[in-house]
Amino acid sequence: MADAAVDGTRRVLVAADKFKGSLTAVQVAERVTAGLRRVVPELEVAALPVADGGDGTVAAAVAAGFERRVARVAGPLGREVTAAFALRGDTAVVEMAEASGLQRLPAGVFAPLTASTYGSGELLRAALDAGARTIVFGVGGSATTDGGAGMLSALGARFLDADGEPVAPGGGGLAELARADLSGLDPRLAEVDLVLAGDVDNPLTGPKGAPAVYGPQKGASSDDVATLDAALAHYAKVLEAAAGPRAAGFAAAPGAGAAGGIGYGALLLGARFRPGIEVMLDVLGFAAALERATLVITGEGSLDEQTLHGKAPAGVAAAARAAGKEVVAVCGRLALSPQALDAAGIRRAYPLTAVEPDVARCIADAGPILERVATRIAYDFLA
Repeated sequence: MADAAVDGTRRVLVAADKFKGSLTAVQVAERVTAGLRRVVPELEVAALPVADGGDGTVAAAVAAGFERRVARVAGPLGREVTAAFALRGDTAVVEMAEASGLQRLPAGVFAPLTASTYGSGELLRAALDAGARTIVFGVGGSATTDGGAGMLSALGARFLDADGEPVAPGGGGLAELARADLSGLDPRLAEVDLVLAGDVDNPLTGPKGAPAVYGPQKGASSDDVATLDAALAHYAKVLEAAAGPRAAGFAAAPGAGAAGGIGYGALLLGARFRPGIEVMLDVLGFAAALERATLVITGEGSLDEQTLHGKAPAGVAAAARAAGKEVVAVCGRLALSPQALDAAGIRRAYPLTAVEPDVARCIADAGPILERVATRIAYDFLA
């Protein structure tokens, strides 16, 4: 049973990520709230949708009170798209997936060698134009493996072949790179606090690098992976000549391999890498919301081993446990043992499949089923 607040009022904080493919983080909070209030109609519930830097990060910021801004930028294949970022005061939240994510590709189409992060650079520039002095750059869900070369190009860098011509877009084109010129980078970047927010700590290249680990998810064959890994290693070598030894250090740094290596490009711009969920909890005002709560409900579509490595529910649970708050989780699918949940600070997890064993139906009817799950939480912890 959750402890009562000092005044005897139970207050629930719903701080869950999206159920990918089924519900946004905002919808998860709405459905959980509705289910809880079926059992405890007057229950105080605060919703704070969260994200770990990947797709859904801007939506979480907007739900927390940031203003939604849009810009026309290049998608991963060069076709113009409308992408959003979030702004509050002089702090912007930019999500690379808005411009360069897999969802920007036509259904069934992949472009592992040619997809570019140019639009992500344009989105960063739009945030600068809007007056941002702090930019949280959420990375994840990318369609790209270009080491951030497209992003850097949009911000004023030049990547030239042996004839002095710009190399082709995408990671594959970097094999022809002869010279990098960073002298034209937007000078405002030197005055901005750029925070690289991601949930992976992979280096740029090698067996744990961006092409090897994430390339296949973006349609890369084994030959493509080898091509991209060699091209990115060559790219880092050329950048070492342009930017000095620090470029080699950045290539091996945690987070360099995030989102197809855009993390590496961000580190070259002076970004500091932080786990995405930690950054977002700070930006969203989680500590203040947590202080009032007696029970925290977190979750995401699949609670599994990946959850334990920097995903939103693990970050929420760690912060809540440190504050002495009880945490339960909702999810579509549960693949963690009770022991693993307990070690993560989660008292109990409630998967949709416990209510509806048919996975396809869970995905199709996630909202109503999640409400039923939330009524179980209310009976177990609040009634």
